[in-house]
Amino acid sequence: MDEQINYNLTNIDAWKRIFFMLIFAAIGGLVRMLLWAVILLQVASTLLTGKANKNILNLGRSLSVYTYHILLFMTFNTEALPFPFSDWNQTAELKMPEK
Repeated sequence: MDEQINYNLTNIDAWKRIFFMLIFAAIGGLVRMLLWAVILLQVASTLLTGKANKNILNLGRSLSVYTYHILLFMTFNTEALPFPFSDWNQTAELKMPEK
């Protein structure tokens, strides 16, 4: 049992994943702040024009999907690294792993 714990603690792949998780935790925080700006812009656009702005809708959807990709990675539901380590559109193709 101690050997297994020692192996797990010295496994370089686990430490690399932890490192990337910390990076994406910070990126996720920035993206969430940007999403709030998008929300406020969309509210203002709706109040001024009476309808949602299509460009802001697309940006909001794209940032939401990106946040989803980050959360999937951080909860170990995918091994695919989010953008900028993969394509921006890769999240739409993600599938839940088979158990």
